[in-house]
Amino acid sequence: MIKEKLTIIGAGLAGCEAAWQAAGRGVAVTLHEMKPEKYSPAHHLPGLAELVCSNSLRGESLENAVGLLKEELGRLGSLFMEAALATRVPAGGALAVDRGLFSAYITDKIENHPLIEVVHGEVAEIPADGLVIVASGPLTSDALAASIGRYTGDYLYFYDAIAPIVTSDSIDLSKAFRASRYGKGDGDDYLNCPLDEAEYKAFIAALLAAEKVAAKEFEKVVHFEGCMPIEEMAERGLDTLRFGPMKPVGLIDPRTGIEQYAVVQLRQENREGTMFNLVGFQTKLTYPEQQRIFRTIPGLGKAEFVRLGSMHRNTFINAPQLLLSTFQLKREPRILFAGQITGVEGYVESAASGFLAGLNGARLAKGAALIVPPSVTALGALVNHITSAPAKHFQPMNINYGLFPDLAGRVKKKEKRAKLAERALTELDGWMKTL
Repeated sequence: MIKEKLTIIGAGLAGCEAAWQAAGRGVAVTLHEMKPEKYSPAHHLPGLAELVCSNSLRGESLENAVGLLKEELGRLGSLFMEAALATRVPAGGALAVDRGLFSAYITDKIENHPLIEVVHGEVAEIPADGLVIVASGPLTSDALAASIGRYTGDYLYFYDAIAPIVTSDSIDLSKAFRASRYGKGDGDDYLNCPLDEAEYKAFIAALLAAEKVAAKEFEKVVHFEGCMPIEEMAERGLDTLRFGPMKPVGLIDPRTGIEQYAVVQLRQENREGTMFNLVGFQTKLTYPEQQRIFRTIPGLGKAEFVRLGSMHRNTFINAPQLLLSTFQLKREPRILFAGQITGVEGYVESAASGFLAGLNGARLAKGAALIVPPSVTALGALVNHITSAPAKHFQPMNINYGLFPDLAGRVKKKEKRAKLAERALTELDGWMKTL
C-alpha cells in the first residue's frame, strides 16, 4: 500500500531541504527536531537549519565546484539557496549569510507549509516501519546513533572544530586593514591582521605550547583535513599556516603597498557587520588559552570574543558500504539518509544531499521510480563519490572538480573547469525536464 507520508529526523540543512522538496511534491511530512528541548554541544539558536561553524557557504564562481553546486541547487528550486540569497552579507567572492536571519527564514517557510508538521523533542529510535529520512547531522545524539548502529552494523566518527568570533568594535582598525584576496568582490570585504616574521614565529610558538582540550580516553581523534584545528596544522611545520589560513598572498596592505609575512583574515559574520569570524581558525585550545593567544595577533589585542572555538564529535556512516545512489539504505530501502551523516562535508553539500533524499523520499511515497542526477553534474558527482568510493578508507568529502568524470578530448588546463561547469549545467537542464 502506498502511503503519501514521510518521517524526517533532524531539521538541519538537509532535513529542512528534504522536507521542503517532499512537501512541494504533495507528500505529507513529519519533521522531528530535538531543539529547543535538547541542544547538541555546538547548537545555540532555537530555530531550524542553524549554521554552526561558519556563516560562509564558500565561493560563488563556477571556477569552484561548490559554486557550481550552488548554481545547480538554485536552478532546482532549493529552499537552502533561496534563504541564502535572501540573507547574504558581504564576503568578497564567497556567499556568506547572516546566520540568525538565515535560520529564521527557513524556520518560517517550514513551519508555515501546510504539509509539514514540525515535532520538537529527541528521537531515540528510527521508526520500525514507514518511510524515513535520517538527517540527524554530524552531532547525532547518542541514543539515535546507537539506533543507527543497529541498522548499519557500525558507524564512524571524526572531530570537527569551530572558529572564534569577535565583535567588530573591539578590533583595532589602526593595525588591521580592509582587503579581499586579489581584490575579489568589493575588494574590501575582509579585515586583515598582518604579522611580521617575528610576530608570526612567536604566534606559532604560543600555539604549540598552549593547553588543548583533551579527547576522552576511549575515543580516537580523527580530523577532517578541510577543517583541521590551527594548532594541529602548526605541528606540521613552521610555515604550514603561512601556506594555509594565514597566507598573505594576494593581500596588499593599502597603507604600505606591501604583502605582509602572514595575515589573519576576519570575515563579516552578520549583516550588520557587528561580528567577525577568524577565517580558518578552527581550534581545540582551551578557552583561556584562546583569549590569551589570539589577543597577541596585531589588531586583536583587546578583542571581545562573542564565541570561542570548540571541538565536537561528528558522526557519519560508511556510505559506500551502506547506501544506494538514491540515498536509500541497502539493507532496508524504506530508510534514506541525508546530510553530513552520509559523509558529505559542508553546508552546501548537506543541503544538496537533503534535496535528493527529499526528492526520492517523495517518489517512494508516491510509488514512482527513483532517480539519480547525471554523474557529470555537481550533484551527481557528489552522489557518485559518497556511494561508490572505497569503503575501507572512506572519509568525508567536499564537492570538488576532482570528483567529476573527465571531459572528452583534449582541453586546455585553464579552460577545464569552465568546460566542466558548462557540461554540468547543460546536463542538469536536461535532467530537470524528467522531474
